[in-house]
Parts: sequence; structure tokens; C-alpha cells
Amino acid sequence: MTRTVREVNLSTRTARDRLQPSGKPYFRHLDEGLHLGYRKGTRGAAWVVRWYIGAEKYKVASLDGRPDDELDADGATVLNWTQAQAEARRMFQQQQRLAAGLDAEPTKAGPYTVKSAIDDYLADLGRHGKTVKDATYRADALIIPQLGTIEVVKLTAAKIKAWHEEIATTGARLRQTAKDAEKGKTKLRSLDADDPEAVRRRRSSANRVLTILKAALNHAWREGKVPTDDAWRRVRAFREADAARVRYLTIDEAKRLMNACEPDFRALVHGALVTGARYGELAALEVHDYNPDAHTVHIRRSKTGKARHIVLNDEGVKLFERLTMGKVGNARIFLKADGTMWGKSHQFRPFKDACDRAKIVPPITFHELRHTWASLSIMAGAPLMVVAQNLGHADTRMVEKHYGHLAQSFVADTIRRTAPSFEDTKKAKAKPKRSTGQVVRMSARR
Repeated sequence: MTRTVREVNLSTRTARDRLQPSGKPYFRHLDEGLHLGYRKGTRGAAWVVRWYIGAEKYKVASLDGRPDDELDADGATVLNWTQAQAEARRMFQQQQRLAAGLDAEPTKAGPYTVKSAIDDYLADLGRHGKTVKDATYRADALIIPQLGTIEVVKLTAAKIKAWHEEIATTGARLRQTAKDAEKGKTKLRSLDADDPEAVRRRRSSANRVLTILKAALNHAWREGKVPTDDAWRRVRAFREADAARVRYLTIDEAKRLMNACEPDFRALVHGALVTGARYGELAALEVHDYNPDAHTVHIRRSKTGKARHIVLNDEGVKLFERLTMGKVGNARIFLKADGTMWGKSHQFRPFKDACDRAKIVPPITFHELRHTWASLSIMAGAPLMVVAQNLGHADTRMVEKHYGHLAQSFVADTIRRTAPSFEDTKKAKAKPKRSTGQVVRMSARR
């Protein structure tokens, strides 16, 4: 890499005194790509540092302290050979950090670990109004215990791949009791490696955790905390693990489900079916969130942190008119029969019971009512962008991923029904003749 230099003795005053004054420094090799030089002039001398920057080029700088040719070294303004070497190496390390986009001096708070990167990333999400609950839970459970103490600069692709594979081949975590939490025990659900769907779900979960880790490390790299993103950029998620598996109800199933619900819960289920809103969004709705003039519902508290307006059809308008009639503006729209609010996880038991009574097989979750609204809307011809806006997505990517195949099937049905046909149906039944000029139907190759 570097060209050969003529080595001279610069370590003592006597050796330097024998050198002839010269416009070019006398250099000694210290480390790979680093030399310490001594420039001797007619009026004085100076210590010079030279380091390799690539393409057969060097960068040269003088040290602040002068050589101890006449005065004794003090380690600051006058440097002997040993002190000059230490200062040259310090300057070289500073230049390497600056070239890598880092601060000249490393932080005094200690090494920058994966946990530090996770903390900085979550704090940044919070500053921008993003929800951090799920990311915090996954990081605390699956990232920090395994990788948290590793310095980011020492993190390798091999370590990340092994960690990612371990998550995918280990069963999901079960709820902990208070005693288990105190003892630090973690119970895991058994994983059937012969069940393709079980394997897919674990790989999908591993991919979501990998996404959080990469996002945190990329944030650290953009902030200049680490010099390169090469290690995690070379780690890929499991392919086809996040394939869309959307379960939705037919119109008849949805009607059976609503009829199987208790009256107070039926209103909540009906609200989900006509809006596509999440359970938490519906439970938080207040009367003033419904706009009777625009026929919209304002979602103020969203998973993404962004507000949105849901457009209602005629059935939705009738439902919300009935539920808001005679109530004050800050009253909750959806309430239990005893007048209390629907809280976290309160929907699980009544929804399971309703599915059993309605004979919904296989049973679904409340969230799949959101899938039902989107799926039926798209199959009825609603554009993907319109559905995406009502669901609160920034673009159509998620809608295309989960529901695009439904739109494609309806496109195919429309083409089959409306595309022109050039076959003579009467002659098609007869054996085609071999004469030139006859038009025959071409069958598509499969």
C-alpha cells in the first residue's frame, strides 16, 4: 500500500543533530500507513506526521510540540521521541474517526452497544410521535438479552444471522406469572417443526424483530455513532415468511356473527364492519368524532400516531346516527350495557363466544373484521388507494400485500366477461378447415 521510505534514527538528540538541514522531513515508520517525521531547518526543527489516505497519496500535519533538541521535554510544548510517537498515533486515530463520520474523540460514556442503539432509536421514535410500545416489548424480550452488551462496531453479520435463526427456531414466549418474572424464568411454547404454518409464523415473528434491530442500527449509523452499516446490511429476512394470509367473513357470516352478539357488543362489531377501524380506535371514539354533515368518523388516536377520517356508507351513517343520538359531545360512542367503557382486551371473551354461537369455523379475531371490511370493499370494486386511506395507511403497499390478490381476481373476472371474442361460435363446434385465411381461436399456453 505505502511506498518504502528511507529509515533514519530520530530517537535521540545526538542522532538528529547529525542530520543535514533539509526541506523534506526525515521519516520513521510507526504503524501501517503511519509515519513520524522530523523536519530540520536552519532556524529550528519540528515533528511531522504522515498518514496514507489511498491512491498513493498521503496527508501531512505538524505536531504542536517541538522536538527536545535544545530544551528538555515537558510532554506538551516540547516532545521527545516517545512522546511524539504517542501524539502521532493519537492524531492518526482522530483522522480515522473523522474520515468514518464519527466524532474526533470517542464518547466518554463507554462503548456504544446495541442497547445504546436501541435506546436512541426508541427515543427518536417517541420524539416524532410514533408508538414505541410494541418495539420496546420486542427489543426488551428478544434483542437486548442476546445482543444488548455487544459493541455495535464489533457486531458481525454472523452473530446477527445466528440470533435471527435462534428466534425462528424457538417457540413463542408464554405469559409469565409474577413468580416466574421474579425468578427470571421464561416459558416458551413448543414449536412443531413439521407444521409449515407454525414455522412460517415463527419466521415472520423473527423478521419483525430483525426489522426493529436494523432500524435501530441504521439510526445509529445515520447519526454517526458507527462507521459502517455493512454487518447488518448483509443479513436478510426469511423469504415468504410474511406471506399474506387474510381471513375475512362473507356477508352471510358477518350477519350471523352480529346476530350472535349481545346488544352492546353487537354495536361494536357492527361499527368495525362498516368502518374497518381497529378495536382500540372504536373504543376511544367520542360523539364529536362523528361528523353528521360529512358522514365521516374522525380517528384521533391511531396505531401509527396519525389521525384520519373514515368515510361511511349509508349503513354506517345510520348506525352512528343511532349511537350518537341524544349524547353529549365528549361521551363515548361505544359503551357496555352497564355504561362502562370498553377497555383493553375486553373484546376477547364476548367475541369468542359470538363466533361459537354463529358457528364461524375456523373462528376469527376481532381484528379480522378490519380485514373483512377491506376485502369486501375491494371485491366490490373499491380502488386500493381509497381502501388504504380509510384504513389509515400512508400508501397502498400494505393493502396490495394483504388484499391485492382479491383485486386481481376481480380484474380477471371482468376481463373474461368483457374482453372481445373473435371466434365464430357456430363454426367453433365444427372441425376447423386447413384452408388459408381461416381465423381460428388461439389457446393460451400454460
